[in-house]
Amino acid sequence: VSGAGPAFRAADNLRRACAYRDRRGRHRQPEWVRQERYQPSYNKGPQSSGPVLLSRRHLHQDADSSERVLMDMRWGLVPSWFKQDNPSKLQFNTSNCRSDTMLSKSSYKGALLKGKRCVVLADGFYEWQQQSGGKQPYFIYFPQTKDATDKETEGDEEWKGWRLLTMAGIFDCWEPPGGGEMLYTYTIITVDASKDVSFIHHRQVRAGKGVAGMPAILDGDEAIRKWLDFAEVPTQEAVKLIQPTENIVFHPVSTFVNNIRNNTPECVAPIELGVRKEVKATPSNKGMLGWLKKSQESSPQKKENDLPKWTSEFIQSPSPKKTSADVLQQWLGKQGQPAAKKHKA
Repeated sequence: VSGAGPAFRAADNLRRACAYRDRRGRHRQPEWVRQERYQPSYNKGPQSSGPVLLSRRHLHQDADSSERVLMDMRWGLVPSWFKQDNPSKLQFNTSNCRSDTMLSKSSYKGALLKGKRCVVLADGFYEWQQQSGGKQPYFIYFPQTKDATDKETEGDEEWKGWRLLTMAGIFDCWEPPGGGEMLYTYTIITVDASKDVSFIHHRQVRAGKGVAGMPAILDGDEAIRKWLDFAEVPTQEAVKLIQPTENIVFHPVSTFVNNIRNNTPECVAPIELGVRKEVKATPSNKGMLGWLKKSQESSPQKKENDLPKWTSEFIQSPSPKKTSADVLQQWLGKQGQPAAKKHKA
């Protein structure tokens, strides 16, 4: 294929990592829609684009609603009812949607009741712990199998690579009033943080500062199936899937990731806090260490763009409601990264 390179190989890996069984029990891989727009990244902020899964029926009315497609969408939902000529004129932040208000806020309610549910895909996401010397970033992701590899395999072979983090989202489609290309955008649903992030809870949240939630993670294909299949699973049933999960692990990473312009493997590489030397393996980071080591050893001549790609997301929605301090202290510190907020795609 003309122009095929690391980005397209990464896109194919992403497709294979999303293998599933349809309603008839057949092993399937989702079809890419607008694959050429997909750009793998180690460091994404709001207004950038990223890969999501959705039911094929949203694009083809006669399609089986259990079939899935992969699509590149912009992060930050633009409601279909928005009337201005430029989506950047939207006056409020729609990167994240709090689960307790998603059925009451007009930005999300309409799309959600119409079944516009999607699964936002990432290798993991970043969070920051407020410390005396500044914010310490962490990379948070699903536990990985010991034999996870990024080795290129045949297209139909079972995926044995990194297990993608699957986050519940809502999408919408906005049409410019004056005509033009339809804009597909999404928001990530957030919930109260799980007890597994208690590593961050030993410092009190400053009075008056809001504490934000973590993404609503869909753990397992059954949860993903129910969330995506809007024709078979009504909204009232699907929203029951939105709850915290404790099936996550994490490791500290370099403050290099704090700058949205930095987009290299260093963003996700584990570090040992307080030590600048080689990182020691721990139960939470040895999978990542092995992953990076294999990638670099397998081809010392590899260029940066040929290394495994990470579609990591920032989650930074502030929540005005108070939540139990023993669980949520310092989850998100303040309100995420100002640099990410200012970033424009």
